Amino acid sequence: MSSVEVFTEYRPLLFTIAYEILGSAADAEDALQESYLRWSSVDESEVENPRAYLAQIVTRQALNQLRSARRRREEYVGSWLPEPIRTQPDASEDAVLAESVTMAMLLVLETLGPDERAVFVLREVFGFSHREVAESVGKTEDAVRQIAHRARSHVHARRRRFTPPSAEAQAVVGKFLTAAVTGDVQALMDLMAPDVVEISDGGGKVSAARRPIVGREQVARFMAGLTRLAPAGLRFEPAVFNNVPSMIVHTADGLDLVAMFELTTSGSDSAGLISGIYLVRNPDKLEAVDRARTLAR
Repeated sequence: MSSVEVFTEYRPLLFTIAYEILGSAADAEDALQESYLRWSSVDESEVENPRAYLAQIVTRQALNQLRSARRRREEYVGSWLPEPIRTQPDASEDAVLAESVTMAMLLVLETLGPDERAVFVLREVFGFSHREVAESVGKTEDAVRQIAHRARSHVHARRRRFTPPSAEAQAVVGKFLTAAVTGDVQALMDLMAPDVVEISDGGGKVSAARRPIVGREQVARFMAGLTRLAPAGLRFEPAVFNNVPSMIVHTADGLDLVAMFELTTSGSDSAGLISGIYLVRNPDKLEAVDRARTLAR
């Protein structure tokens, strides 16, 4: 195959790696573009494992961008959320891959240092060997083993069990939005776990809560107030973003936000209730909401 064909074959994998390291689809696309330029100058006859080699290239590009992005995020106005991506219906069939791009997981990854994040993603999500990961991040294998252990412990202590999107989950979200529009605070509370968390991202460009809101009464009153103050012509479009039930919200003026909902899993007292709400309003992060992404590992 030509270099273009090889890169095209692995493009979904490379995008997924870059997105999980960066938390930004736009930045991931930039990393892929730079990676292709480097790949096109490589003598393929000397590449034994194109998958690992391309992953190494894109990881290095993503790490370079992440270090710059970290400095920008320190000055971000309000809460920062990853850029939402519209995922394909079959994306949840691979449970590990599906969970790895959820908002909850990406926010946990955001608490890791750049090297820890890259090592965790490459090793735990994509299954690259310690040697392949070491070559990608420029560390020794022993160092990668230590980083991987530390990152895995950190993530496992903070992650929530992932619930794949389902018709039942989407129905809960529909009831939630109906209650929000009608201002029924009690109905909203009945659909949420006691420790529910709401995070809004306006990026300082549009109105949004500057800090996370915790607790079902507080979140219920916030959501009821949000819809009460919304302009006329609200329209909700069900969708799946980052492998969780979601809604695209339009006003008469156009696209307003993407709302993503995390539900608790079975085996919990709060099973089937909403435990996380992520509202992305920053217009820079909504430019590609209509583009469905193909993920792979």
